Amino acid sequence: MLDLDRARRVLGDPALGWLVDRLRARIRRGDDLTGTITLRDPTDEQRRAVERLLGRRPSRATTLTMRLDELESAFQEAEVATDLRSAVEVLVGPLSTTADLQADERSRRDALVATLGLSTAAGSDWYDRWVEGLVADGSLTRLVRRGADQLAGQAAAVLGRVPADDVPLPVLAERVTGDTKALAGTPLAGLVLRALAVRAGLPTPTSAEARRAVWESAGIVADDLSSQVLVLNVTGHENHVVTDWLRDAAGFGIPFRLTLHQLATDPVTPTGRDLYVCENPAVVRVAAGELAERAAPLVCTEGQPSAACHRLLGAAVRAGVRLHWRGDFDWTGLRTTATAVARYGAVPWRMAAADYLTAVVGADTEPLRGPAAPSPWDPALADAMAEHGLAVMEERLLPVLVEDLRGSRRPVTRRR
Repeated sequence: MLDLDRARRVLGDPALGWLVDRLRARIRRGDDLTGTITLRDPTDEQRRAVERLLGRRPSRATTLTMRLDELESAFQEAEVATDLRSAVEVLVGPLSTTADLQADERSRRDALVATLGLSTAAGSDWYDRWVEGLVADGSLTRLVRRGADQLAGQAAAVLGRVPADDVPLPVLAERVTGDTKALAGTPLAGLVLRALAVRAGLPTPTSAEARRAVWESAGIVADDLSSQVLVLNVTGHENHVVTDWLRDAAGFGIPFRLTLHQLATDPVTPTGRDLYVCENPAVVRVAAGELAERAAPLVCTEGQPSAACHRLLGAAVRAGVRLHWRGDFDWTGLRTTATAVARYGAVPWRMAAADYLTAVVGADTEPLRGPAAPSPWDPALADAMAEHGLAVMEERLLPVLVEDLRGSRRPVTRRR
């Protein structure tokens, strides 16, 4: 028998709040509601509330001691509640023990791991390492505690769609969640970006520029105006304003930036048989300074290739242009080169073990960081890098790279 109204009136007295808190804590710990509860230095209101509750005579004692079996008997005789737990739960709602809560938390976390395993990306090395990281650092547990379990399934669905083909970020968000803003600075975006950074061999992004680069590494366009590609002496077959600009820039050997918006509005199909691809703008700067319009057509990825870069290179390969690709001698450089070989049939450019061993001698360089990567086009390269443990940036090879670019194209006629 449980009289809800009377239970609320009796235990709902603010002067008995301390008693309800003590009982609730015992229930959550899984302790029996037996023995005594003591309150030191009670206020007059607290003392009178206990006296009314138990029918005691007034007292001026400096401590209040209450036997819980006496309290439960008082509730039962007054037909307020059958036991103390029922009376407390009338006020605070259903209570679970800590052990019950922990078991439920583990069960929900395991369910999230199972949900992540349903993604079409599951089984990929980068995806599995991402899931392992979420389990190891407690990220999944925090999702459970925040009641945000659904984010795991949404992240798995997003990651199952990469690599994408220049899909705008709001479009991808709407397809997966029904909300165009779901991947714009949200906890879901943080989960997905963390996975894509593992996929690209990059640190988890902390700036807007880094986040955009990580999105674009998976073919997802955060902003078609911010997505750019730096080129030198690249011209196009088409006849429109963008190819006019490229032709004029190439006539003077001036570096030029193309945006994804421009390439989408006025597609460009690069001319020529060969197109060189580097990672660092320093190569473009030196080639433009020393060779100007005599330099071979050159595209700079500036780290991870952007969506604009992939759009331009894809058009070149479809037109039969051969890509000569290189990056830094670090693990990320090996990954981007391997991806270019697989995606575009690119020819590694100065990316052999012999090139690394020559460049690393006497180099003022930094240690290799992050997970190692293979070099399928020359397995000895990854072995040599692992043995030396040193990264060599592209700038170290500038003299030979510029020499490779020298005189391998006919100058474009300069236009007034």
